[in-house]
Amino acid sequence: MTFLQLLIIAIVQGITEFLPISSSGHLILIPTFTDFTDQGPLIDVAVHVGSLLAIIVYFFKDVAVLARGGFASIGIGADRPEAPAERRLLWWIVLGTIPAVAFGLAIKLGAFNSIAETFFNITVVDDDLMASIRFTDLIATNLIVYGILLGIADFIGKNEKVFEDMTWRDGLIVGLAQALAIIPGTSRSGVTMTAARFLGYKRVEAARFSFLLSIPAVAGAGVLIVPEIFEAGATLAWDALIAGVLTFIAAFATMAFLMNFLKRASMLVFVIYRVAMGIALFYFF
Repeated sequence: MTFLQLLIIAIVQGITEFLPISSSGHLILIPTFTDFTDQGPLIDVAVHVGSLLAIIVYFFKDVAVLARGGFASIGIGADRPEAPAERRLLWWIVLGTIPAVAFGLAIKLGAFNSIAETFFNITVVDDDLMASIRFTDLIATNLIVYGILLGIADFIGKNEKVFEDMTWRDGLIVGLAQALAIIPGTSRSGVTMTAARFLGYKRVEAARFSFLLSIPAVAGAGVLIVPEIFEAGATLAWDALIAGVLTFIAAFATMAFLMNFLKRASMLVFVIYRVAMGIALFYFF
């Protein structure tokens, strides 16, 4: 792979994974408007690892809180005054991860194949989902629909809650929203921020909630690709290392930008962008 291809893949992954604009809606455009070959499972794992490390580094203090909650859950440091709150936050994050894991496994096992064929005109070949031209229609539709929902949630949502206010109900609701992101064009960060804003979380806190909840989701997505690497007999390559580093840089910069942007602005620019891109996809395809 050329450096230009690795750079484009890393930038698109790093930016669109965390901005509420849908990574799938953008990644589909790479092979369409370029002559790039498929990057393969090893690069997929590398960009996921780069994204994961960016979250951990940027939100290191929050990750440390969740880690202490994990230790407190098994009795280590459980007598600290902060332990109950830290333990609670960790388990609400775990609870919020379950719907996405369950939905992802169901798709992996082929449980939704008939639904995909019936409603999305997606043909199942060797237990993989291979989309027809209507796959792009699905992405475009979700870009528009969930973009409008994001705008509504941001407009009517109260600015009251912070991440530390999370309850089991909030964790589950945002987790169920995250499960919807498996459908292309939805945007994992977008749909979780939408749910958090509907629940009354401040814009910055909705993004923070979304990113911390994404840690097990992004890690899990990377793990699911690992068997494909062994099947293909792939070995560690410089391409994967470069892609991971570039993705880390792009993802970290994106999170820093978004967290600062949301302190002084609304989600409207992302809503407009999603609707415009959805219309563009309909037009070009």
